[in-house]
Amino acid sequence: MTWESGAHGSTFGGNPVCCAAALATLDVVEQSLPHVQQMGERMLSGVRQLQEKFACIGDVRGRGLMVGVEFVKDRATREPYPELIDRITERAFRKGLLLLGCGKSTFRLAPPLVLDEYDVDTGLGILEECLREED
Repeated sequence: MTWESGAHGSTFGGNPVCCAAALATLDVVEQSLPHVQQMGERMLSGVRQLQEKFACIGDVRGRGLMVGVEFVKDRATREPYPELIDRITERAFRKGLLLLGCGKSTFRLAPPLVLDEYDVDTGLGILEECLREED
């Protein structure tokens, strides 16, 4: 890759092979977008159902297959609950679900784009099992 400076500012001269690969990747992602949206909606809906069952889930937010789940000690005060994140993350890992923490007391669900209904339901089931073990 090169940077060129001229009288009208800087321009980027990208590697044509890398640009072609990036465009091909975008084509694949755009073609699978309806699937990604469906699985994301399924996952978000499932986590929101868990939020109704477990008071420790303070907020659920996301778009597509990137979903954030925030844990709180009390929904009214919204006090973060980082210890719970650590316990759930470890417990889920032992059951085959890898969770990625972010922030004080949030983890994100960021599965691969090839996720299907079975994978979503299995992951939600493991998460619910871990939460029930906390009660």
